[in-house]
Amino acid sequence: MRGRKPTRAVHLDAAWMNVRWVLHATRNKALPNICIDCSPLLVRSAGVKTYLYHWLKALRAASPETIRTFLAPNNLSELLHEGGMQLHRRQILSLVSLNILPQLFTDMAVPRCDVFHVSNLLRRIPAAPRISATIHDLTPWILPECHTPATVAAEKAFAARILARAASVMADSENTRLDAIRILGIQPDKIRVVYLGVPDQYFCVSPQAVASAKDACQLLRPYFLSIGTIEPRKNVDTLLAAWNSLPASFRDEYELVIVGMPGWQSDATMQRIRDAEGGGGVRYLGYVAEPNLPGLTAGATALVYPSLYEGFGLPVAQAMAAGCPVITSNVSSLPEVAGDAALMIDPLSVSELAAAICRMGDSLELRERLRAAGIVQAGRFTWDKAAAASLRYFSEMA
Repeated sequence: MRGRKPTRAVHLDAAWMNVRWVLHATRNKALPNICIDCSPLLVRSAGVKTYLYHWLKALRAASPETIRTFLAPNNLSELLHEGGMQLHRRQILSLVSLNILPQLFTDMAVPRCDVFHVSNLLRRIPAAPRISATIHDLTPWILPECHTPATVAAEKAFAARILARAASVMADSENTRLDAIRILGIQPDKIRVVYLGVPDQYFCVSPQAVASAKDACQLLRPYFLSIGTIEPRKNVDTLLAAWNSLPASFRDEYELVIVGMPGWQSDATMQRIRDAEGGGGVRYLGYVAEPNLPGLTAGATALVYPSLYEGFGLPVAQAMAAGCPVITSNVSSLPEVAGDAALMIDPLSVSELAAAICRMGDSLELRERLRAAGIVQAGRFTWDKAAAASLRYFSEMA
């Protein structure tokens, strides 16, 4: 078993304080009725869908009597990134209808609540309750070239609506909070950092789970792991260039395993991946179901995550929790999340990334040091803590 005992020992007191706060607030009726807009769970996505799924489950577990949902799928038992409109036709039709019908229909459809936490898929915001939202990142402003023009326009329109109506907003990290204050002009006292969490299964990956994941993916050699949607912001092209620059003997010893669905503007990157698969020590696994990711992550020599910008960087926190050493970028929120438990690189430098991969592969001592530090650092980010912090936030704003 990796990581569970030291993490539980270090953070047991903090977790119990969160539980006691929720119990105290519930007994004293300090918690408002909260409605969560669940429309991102209906569509094919990655980061936001993962966040909402785990956050909602944690909120329901912490305070089931105060949490309501709007446009939620019928079944929340399993997180399916491939699921989309064909699986949730009724809710998708409702979402489309609400976005084109007059405001009155949205006001009537949203359950009665004290706080309505809205997503960027809902174009009309109900008039009655206090409005809240989560700002995940500011890439449409900072890196607009990493999105379609339609996405940039939609995100900016959502920000304008939220700034006009929201009583308060949450940010995934302090870096995102500062970006929102600087770029959107949000008043500092109106935005609160609530860190994302890591699912419990990443803290207790068994050797059997690692072996099963390797067998399922037919991984016979040690491997470096890349996880994320294949899109410009994830910087897979730089990773491939760094990997191809490594000595042939290193690429004979290790594989680069890439996990993620093709996203926007991915055709050229996917072709480079296919070319490298022909004999460059690269394996593309495509979509890997959530239950198999902890074992696949824990079994890697290291996670390589050279993203150009992240609002939080959940794969980094998950890898640290699983005892997997991390190489990641020295920009945006990634130094904040990784702390001193990762090798930090300039994501635009092919040579710097290649050197970090070589250093990680060649040094068992470095991997063991980062593994131990990563487990401790990841203990800061649990969904129980995220739920408790969110309930405090909702209570204070209402």
